[in-house]
Amino acid sequence: MEEEGFWENIEESQKTMKEISSLNDSLKASDSLEEKYEDIRMLIELADEEEDTSLIPEIRKELEFFKKEFEELRIQTLLSGEYDTYNAIVTLHAGAGGTESCDWVNMLYRMYTRYAQSEGYGLTVLDFQDGEITGLKGITFEVNGENAYGHFESEKGIHRLVRISPFNSAGKRQTSFASCDVIPDIEDDIDVEINEDDLKIDTYHSSGAGGQHINKTSSAVRITHLPTGIVVQCQNERSQLFNKDKAMQMLRSKLYLLKKQEQEEKMSGIRGEVRDINFGSQIRSYIMHPYTMVKDHRTGEECGNVNAVLDGELEGFINAYLKQRNSNG
Repeated sequence: MEEEGFWENIEESQKTMKEISSLNDSLKASDSLEEKYEDIRMLIELADEEEDTSLIPEIRKELEFFKKEFEELRIQTLLSGEYDTYNAIVTLHAGAGGTESCDWVNMLYRMYTRYAQSEGYGLTVLDFQDGEITGLKGITFEVNGENAYGHFESEKGIHRLVRISPFNSAGKRQTSFASCDVIPDIEDDIDVEINEDDLKIDTYHSSGAGGQHINKTSSAVRITHLPTGIVVQCQNERSQLFNKDKAMQMLRSKLYLLKKQEQEEKMSGIRGEVRDINFGSQIRSYIMHPYTMVKDHRTGEECGNVNAVLDGELEGFINAYLKQRNSNG
């Protein structure tokens, strides 16, 4: 017991040091912005006194850099949710649309991979299932890095794609759907009781064909929580024990969040809305025909460059969500 308490104290100290380091980085960024502001102000005064118009391009360039860094720092201040600093576990599932939706899941996985890389996050696939013809029926991956959950929380919901089908010889327009579920990777002890009798635990071989995403294993684990119907899977590790531990960790997080949501709904008298992966339930639409546009239906944020978004340029949508969340909070 003493040894267990020792390691708990070590983990708590590490967590505290991480928070201090994060605050220190924010303070340095703020001081740097203040210095740049003063430099720009002095440049403007100099240009005004000397009536030197040649300084105008330099001033404009410095102002653009300043506005970009200011906006980045402002967004960081919005990442104040209870779990924003945690790693994120993201699950994508194909919805209505068959082969089209499996291809759409693969496109979304690529989009999030590109975004994670641009932010310096690590990404590890925990489980996946290939589509019958192409793409993915589903995939679960972990995103590791500071404020990963805070950034990826905005992606939770139904994503809708409209395009000319590459799988239809008639070249008809096709609508596809995929769901995205995001939970924080809560590694701390969570006050959630799980009855072993409520669990259905299955082991299976990796569903991958040739290890497109991860190596094939014979120790994959699927856990079904019978009272809620929640299913979690992990096949990333070669050890069945490690896969089970990771799956149980995901299950605890999901049950904890479900319990918290039920308490909040009970207090507010509001019942959460259950949505199918189908028409009329999307949070964001990606239109590739007859025009090109990505629109977030919660914030109203739009972008006409669909390909850029699918290449991982999600900052505008994520920032708009954080601003809205902060104003509603």
